[in-house]
Amino acid sequence: MNVLFVCIENSNRSQMAEGFARHHGGTGVLAMSSGSRPSGRVNPKAIAAMAEKGIDISGHESIELDQLPNLHWDWVVTMGCGDECPFIDADNRADWALQDPRDLEGEEFNAVRDDIERRVIKLLNMRFNR
Repeated sequence: MNVLFVCIENSNRSQMAEGFARHHGGTGVLAMSSGSRPSGRVNPKAIAAMAEKGIDISGHESIELDQLPNLHWDWVVTMGCGDECPFIDADNRADWALQDPRDLEGEEFNAVRDDIERRVIKLLNMRFNR
C-alpha cells in the first residue's frame, strides 16, 4: 500500500500521519508526506509529541510535492488544507478536516496527534481488513 499524506507546510499533521502509518503499517505500507508550501522543517513540537508515542520522526524532511518519487498512490489523504492542496492522482482520496496544531500547546496539540493516529489506524484497517 502506497499512501501519501499532504498538508500545506508538511511540518505537523502530514508528518505525524506518515510516522503513524509507517509504525502501524509495517513493511506492508510505504508512507510519505509532502506539502503544497512546505516549511522546510518538521515542527519540534510534532517530533516531541510523536516521541511520547515511541515514534521517531526526527529524521523526516519537509518536502514539496515535486520532490516525491513517481509512484502509483493507493491513497492520498489531504489534511484539511482545502484549495491549498493540489489534486494528486490516486486510487482513493480522503480529506481529513484537521486543525493545524502548529500554534497549539500540550494537550491540545496531543489531541490532534491522537486524532491523526485513530484515523491512520482506521485507514490501514480498511486496507488490511483487520
